[in-house]
Amino acid sequence: MIKKILLTLFLMVGMSSAGFCAQVPKNVQNFVNETFPNTDFRFDGAIILPDKTMYLPVFPSKPDVVENLAIKSTYPLKTTLKQKPDMLILNNGYVLLKVLNINGKKTVINPSDVPNELQSGLLPQDILLPKGLVIPESLKGIIGDIDVTIAQDTGLRINNTKKVKKTNPIEQLYGKTFYISTGANRNIQVINSDNRTADHALAQNFVINDMKSYDGKFLLVTYFDSHIMNIISLMDEKIIKQVNFDNIPEQIIVDSKNKTAYISSGGSTSIYVFSLETMTLKRQLKINGMCEKLTLSKDGDKIFYVDRNTNTIWALELDNNYKLKEIGGFPNISEIAYSNGKIYVISRTKNRLAVVDYQTLNLETELEVSEKPVNLYVSGDDLYILCAKDNIVEILNTKDNVITDKLFLDTDSFATNITQIGTTPLIMITNARQGLYSVIDTESKDIIKTSPLDVPVRTIVVIDTVKTIK
Repeated sequence: MIKKILLTLFLMVGMSSAGFCAQVPKNVQNFVNETFPNTDFRFDGAIILPDKTMYLPVFPSKPDVVENLAIKSTYPLKTTLKQKPDMLILNNGYVLLKVLNINGKKTVINPSDVPNELQSGLLPQDILLPKGLVIPESLKGIIGDIDVTIAQDTGLRINNTKKVKKTNPIEQLYGKTFYISTGANRNIQVINSDNRTADHALAQNFVINDMKSYDGKFLLVTYFDSHIMNIISLMDEKIIKQVNFDNIPEQIIVDSKNKTAYISSGGSTSIYVFSLETMTLKRQLKINGMCEKLTLSKDGDKIFYVDRNTNTIWALELDNNYKLKEIGGFPNISEIAYSNGKIYVISRTKNRLAVVDYQTLNLETELEVSEKPVNLYVSGDDLYILCAKDNIVEILNTKDNVITDKLFLDTDSFATNITQIGTTPLIMITNARQGLYSVIDTESKDIIKTSPLDVPVRTIVVIDTVKTIK
């Protein structure tokens, strides 16, 4: 039974980060955005225009204070920003160097007369230089302590030697790419949505525990045997940052709206708060128990987790000074969901769904569901319950706590996960034992299509196909 327990406070520890990660000043960002709206000012300092043209910012040792930011000079001379010059010097001392592709090699301008702004300036010291970039000898001074050998890294890509098999996806998946961790292989399989075979893979050193995307450009990846979380840039197909933890990081949940990720570490009884703007750890939240089944409420105000040692459910109130609230115990918990003030908990072995009022902690009802419930997904007033034994998706109306629909996946596989496709009303049901996926429309409550894959899916990320940096 779910029981009432008093609130418990937690310990919040500030995190420090190593390295210098300079942000391009807002007035420079605004200046570029006037000509190229939606320019990406990456956390490491790189400036990437919408067409994937990259500029490297050179920071002055002492910026000039100017009332109106303007172009001081360019190369070629008298070109505008719209013409994307090879070099642009602003009147506050900042310099933008365009990454050039000359005879298949990446470099930057090699001026015969190096301007003073370049002689005394520095690149951001955490910047990820493009693969194979060569800095001319005349500009070596801007490098500082950057490890230029990293630029010679060929990246993570492993090309597929097998014949690619085609498939016909639903319209909403055109132009998308699947990043798949199979659980049986270390590497990330990269599959275009109109294929069932991987186009290529991204090499990894450890078996992946969890993988999430941010902004359609980055993958955050944790591993079973590593204290590191890797940040992979999909535009470069390279690891652009490694985040070190004092214990093994496990599950990742991403709050894109607030540009924050939360990473659990059962071994350190902690949940870490990670800034997706700066790609740095901000806080370590000491909690009760070894957390798993990490769940973020749709409104982003609460995190729920299970203490794996006691099967006790806890809530972390993000909007209430990070207070912990003990919810109670439930046997063999496989997933938690939260909707309209109610907590929904499923037990994989008991085939039960419990509904608990968050404020009063009263158990409102307990329902029997199909065998081996493994995953939950909230869509409006509906709760989707994935039951693996017979590959059934049951739909619960959360207003009445009544199961209104049952969708039969009509496969012989063992479905394990529900993944939302972007911000659409579509969800994808994947399988850890067999290579296939089913798409469900949560508006019509219909299975639209089941499609094959050549690999099973432990974890999948579905995003718009990423253009590489020029």
